[in-house]
Amino acid sequence: MMSPTRVALFATCLADQFYAEACADTVRLLRHLGVAVDFPEGQTCCGQPSHNSGHRDDALRMVRHTIDVFHDAEYVVLPSGSCAGMIRGHYGQLAGKKGQQLSERTYELSQFLVEVLGVESLGSGLQGQTLAYHHGCHALRELGVENEPLNLLRGAGAEVVDWEADRECCGFGGLFSTKMPEVSAAMADHKLETLPDVDAVTSTDGGCLMQMSGRAQHKRTGPPFVHLASLLWRGVQ
Repeated sequence: MMSPTRVALFATCLADQFYAEACADTVRLLRHLGVAVDFPEGQTCCGQPSHNSGHRDDALRMVRHTIDVFHDAEYVVLPSGSCAGMIRGHYGQLAGKKGQQLSERTYELSQFLVEVLGVESLGSGLQGQTLAYHHGCHALRELGVENEPLNLLRGAGAEVVDWEADRECCGFGGLFSTKMPEVSAAMADHKLETLPDVDAVTSTDGGCLMQMSGRAQHKRTGPPFVHLASLLWRGVQ
C-alpha cells in the first residue's frame, strides 16, 4: 500500500438521499486504511442528469461548480461508478483544462483502493458469504472497473458466484427508466429471473441497486441489495 493520502468524498445525489450509510462506510473504510477524508459542503449534483437530457447550459453550470468545490482536492473519491464516469468521461470535454484536471484525480471507490492505494485484501469479514455482483454500465464501460470490486470482495472471504446477466444493464439509466418505464422494468425483471441463489447482490452504483431492489420488492422476491462500499467495510471487520 502507498503512504496515506487525503481525499475529498463526493457523496453523489443518490448516495446522499438513499444510500447515506454507503457514504459513511466509504469514509470508515478509507480512514481505516489511513486516508484522511474531507467533505466539501458546497458539493451538489455532478450534472449527469442534465447532460444526459441535453440541457447543456444547466449541466455546464453544475460542472463548473463541482470543479470549484473540488479544485484543491488531491483525489476525489465517489461511491458511484456512474457519477465518477461522468467526471472522468465528460468534464474535460465540457470544461476544458480544469475539467480534465479534475477528471484525472477522480476515482470510483474500488478503483481508488486498488489503483491508487494498492489494496489487495481488506480482511476476512465476508467469509462464508455468497454474493452476486452487478457490473453497472458506467463503471464497466466508461471507467473500465471490472476486476477491482470482485477481487476486493473475494479478498475479504466472499464467494462471488457466476451470474449470466451480471453485465447486462439493469434498466435504470436515469432518465431512461422514467421515459420508458415498461422496458426499464422488463430489463430489471430479466436480471432477477437469472439471479442465482445468493446471500446478497452488490454493485458500485446506488441507482442500479435501487432499480433491482425496487423490482424485487414488487415481486416479493430476491436477496438483500447492498452497496459495495458497505460490503467492503464489513470485509474489514
